[in-house]
Amino acid sequence: MLGEGAEGLDYSPYPGDLGQRIYDSVSKEAWQKWLAHQTILINEYRLTPIEPDARKFLEAEMEKFFFGDGSAVPDEFVNPDA
Repeated sequence: MLGEGAEGLDYSPYPGDLGQRIYDSVSKEAWQKWLAHQTILINEYRLTPIEPDARKFLEAEMEKFFFGDGSAVPDEFVNPDA
């Protein structure tokens, strides 16, 4: 995700070890893609990010998005750009 020539993040965007891993290996462009994906998850699942269960879910999805098999959009999601 932080390919050659890709611009790295200016600071750790998330606390803890996960935030450090993201800072060390994720580009600004990849982080912006996550923010867009996270917005879809929040809207489609009607999450309130301040709630602990929602934060735990989003953190797990962030881990999958960057370091796992990817985070899928909800089945009900219809891409408005398609």
